[in-house]
Amino acid sequence: MTGRKSRRTRVALPEQLPLARRKNVQQADDQLLPLSDAELLDLRMSDLRLTIRGTILEKRIAQLNEELAARGLKFKPHFWLSEDWFSPDDVPGIAIPFYLAHRRLVRLERKQLLDVEGGTHEWCMKILRHETGHAIDTAFRLRRRAIYRNVFGRSSEPYPESYQPTPSSRDYVHHLEMWYAQSHPLEDFAETFAVWLRPGSRWRARYREWPAIKKLETVDELMSSIQGKKPVVRSRATVDPLSRLRKTLRTHYQRKRAHYGVDLPSVYDGDLRRLFSADPAHRRNMTAAAFLTRIRTELHRTVSKWTGQYAYTIDQVVQEMIERCRELNLRLGGPIEEVKRDAMILVAVRTTNFLHEGGHRVAI
Repeated sequence: MTGRKSRRTRVALPEQLPLARRKNVQQADDQLLPLSDAELLDLRMSDLRLTIRGTILEKRIAQLNEELAARGLKFKPHFWLSEDWFSPDDVPGIAIPFYLAHRRLVRLERKQLLDVEGGTHEWCMKILRHETGHAIDTAFRLRRRAIYRNVFGRSSEPYPESYQPTPSSRDYVHHLEMWYAQSHPLEDFAETFAVWLRPGSRWRARYREWPAIKKLETVDELMSSIQGKKPVVRSRATVDPLSRLRKTLRTHYQRKRAHYGVDLPSVYDGDLRRLFSADPAHRRNMTAAAFLTRIRTELHRTVSKWTGQYAYTIDQVVQEMIERCRELNLRLGGPIEEVKRDAMILVAVRTTNFLHEGGHRVAI
């Protein structure tokens, strides 16, 4: 069964929303827009007057439900705001991180963690499909079935604190970043479900020669078995909703930065400073971040030829360099062709380290 094509959802202006939803948006604007970053960080999470209603999240959830219906599935997960993305055990619902409910908090998230997980339409839909895989697994107790265990493994396997993916493996689908399907059997199922659900994915053709096709066919069989059926588990409970989280945003971000190593000084700062310039004499030159962005495609192509690595892996390294150059406020300080050549060498070195010196162990 083929779902409708994905389309980019436009953000509705407050005056275009129904009155009740307009009030929700206006309250959040009144509270958050006047505050500095320091003032925001001092707020408790429970004091954020946020709701999904009236935000872009509401339309993305509606798109997800349309995709499920197009597949003949009656299941609709319920949603709430929390501090992170997750779908709890025994609850067929999905927590969405609070920052996606307001543009001011999106800016704060980017400053604190250098990225916004789910911050674009496409990325958000990818995560929603993934989390729906967990939710539908729970709703219909799919992990208890023998076919699930035989193909994906046992759900009782302990979650590791980190995992070491094999980028070249064809035993797993590719959906979220960092080969997330390889982290745990439950994540393997959720990632496979997400690929199966996405409209226009053409998974039968794309994965035809991969061992992962067996997993996709298993998901297809499982979904056929529950088409038109009501969930077995129907709990509408919410776990760690925003209204019950008493810690401040400052504490929240301190813990997340420590967990993901964001506060660790980059061992490549010296390389970046040698490649680019922080000298005030070059303040009118193009920023290093803009320069790397401009040559990004060429970096992928050239470094891939040199190293034999996937463009995706190389892009992770380039993105890290771009973000760090922004933090260090670096600019071009030498001849463009010379800087480009040295940038390619640095990306190649960093890609090699990323893959072969443990840098590709991913925190869960």
